[in-house]
Amino acid sequence: MTEFVTRFGSLDSYEKGHIEIINDNPKHYVFSNIFEVAGGAKPYEKVAVAKNLEYVIEAIRAEGTSGWMAASHDEFCVVMDGEVTVELVKLDQPEAVAPATKEGTVAVAGEPAGRRMGTITLRRGHQALLPKGAAYRFRSAKPAVMIQQTILGDLTVQKWAQICYS
Repeated sequence: MTEFVTRFGSLDSYEKGHIEIINDNPKHYVFSNIFEVAGGAKPYEKVAVAKNLEYVIEAIRAEGTSGWMAASHDEFCVVMDGEVTVELVKLDQPEAVAPATKEGTVAVAGEPAGRRMGTITLRRGHQALLPKGAAYRFRSAKPAVMIQQTILGDLTVQKWAQICYS
């Protein structure tokens, strides 16, 4: 029986992967390493690493405190390395901050107007819902890595030529 070893990557220690194509052309596939992408990103830069129609998965380097953000749709984030705190505020006027016609994450100017919902502390493998109608910001004392699912929007950075291997 073949023995497999699971290795978890981190911002400080990751191995570049590869793909094994069974019966197809490798040029039909691309992949990137979220730890490598986050390692080369600015804090809270939302770099797309996967795309399916209008949806994207973004690799994010969490470091320090982000600005406030919101979306007209639910989003979620998963911490892949480190520890990240999420602060949530139920917006008084969500449509004024993130109109239904605006897709993707939007930056919130200044402090959001609304009732504090609380905080969530996330560690490796923990996931949080970032609900429609709420503003959120991230805090991390040390560099950490997150992925976030959202819809392609103005804050999504696309660096496909720099980050993808085929």
